[in-house]
Amino acid sequence: MTDMFPPHERATISTLAASRIREIANAGMGRSDVAAFWFGESDLPTPEFIIEAARNALAEQKTFYTQNLGRPDLRAAIAAYSTQLHGTGIDMERIGVTGSGVSALMLAAQLVVSPADRVMVVTPIWPNIAEIPKILGAQVERFPLTIANDRWTLDLEALIARLTPDIKMLVINAPNNPTGFTLDAQSQKALLEHCRKLGIWVLSDEVYERLVFDGAKAAPSMLAHAEPEDRLIVVNSFSKTWRMTGWRIGWLTLPAQLMPALEKIVEYNTSCVPGFVQDGALAALTQPEGEDEVSALRAGLEASRRLLLDGLASTNRIAVPETGGAMYGFFRIDGFDDDMALARALVAEAGLGLAPGSAFGPEGAGWLRWCFAAQPEKIADGLERLNRFLAR
Repeated sequence: MTDMFPPHERATISTLAASRIREIANAGMGRSDVAAFWFGESDLPTPEFIIEAARNALAEQKTFYTQNLGRPDLRAAIAAYSTQLHGTGIDMERIGVTGSGVSALMLAAQLVVSPADRVMVVTPIWPNIAEIPKILGAQVERFPLTIANDRWTLDLEALIARLTPDIKMLVINAPNNPTGFTLDAQSQKALLEHCRKLGIWVLSDEVYERLVFDGAKAAPSMLAHAEPEDRLIVVNSFSKTWRMTGWRIGWLTLPAQLMPALEKIVEYNTSCVPGFVQDGALAALTQPEGEDEVSALRAGLEASRRLLLDGLASTNRIAVPETGGAMYGFFRIDGFDDDMALARALVAEAGLGLAPGSAFGPEGAGWLRWCFAAQPEKIADGLERLNRFLAR
């Protein structure tokens, strides 16, 4: 009788793209001979002062439920940090703490996206961002970045022309994973003004805002140009800036009118973020070591970035545009069009673990992503492995 009703997921879920990054990583995880650069995280652990804050919180038995939107002290600290960083007043009543940056993306979509809504996504982009609206039944349309003057760029006029009144939400990630593209303040302002005029929501993923290489303290933020009641939701995370990927804590900045709704859907998703994790995040924002660690991380990334990009370019077989931010080199090798086959071969034959470009959408087909949040000696070893592979 059970054969009459097989256990199938709903049709929308069956059409979601499986992670191609995970597919490649699964082929090499656990192998001690693989130099892995496939995931977007630093190879350094979380700073000790953050760990110590969480350790103390556990000793104080902070293991009970907390507020849905995060503890008031952490929300106030995030608001003060954002205000100082971007020179615009952010009230804590606009801040919601979430169980990771990706959870923040899901919550944002749940707040405003309905079945059959049209969502415009600037691509290539981390696959989770483009797939989340599909879970809710929305139609995702892609607007690709292009390469000009050896950098990834956005055709602002063409994007604005695509943003018609029947678009429900624009999603943009800058600094961008995987390309390192950054969005200048003037373009941000133009996009916000256009979307404000048409009532289009803007979802801005700014988790890499502190990882920029132009000497600035942070990348431009949509928050600097927005009114508090604008249809703007900004996603951020502790993962990249403070090396806290495994802690799973992020935050949303959004109009205060949405906070009661956010509180409800956080309850239905995760209920709250653990208190001891919030203590670690609070330390990252409020202790003086926090900014020191960010500066040191950025300096290390700049050194590894230069080593990687110069090393790739020196082969004369690799196209590797400059990156303005984030922690990735995105490149393609002449003569290799199938990025999945190439990524598998690199793991099997060279012990080199890279993310396939097609994981980030069709715009990335034929490309590879290399996370350079690694020590210089590891980058150098990876380049040697790649050169040996190409020499064959």
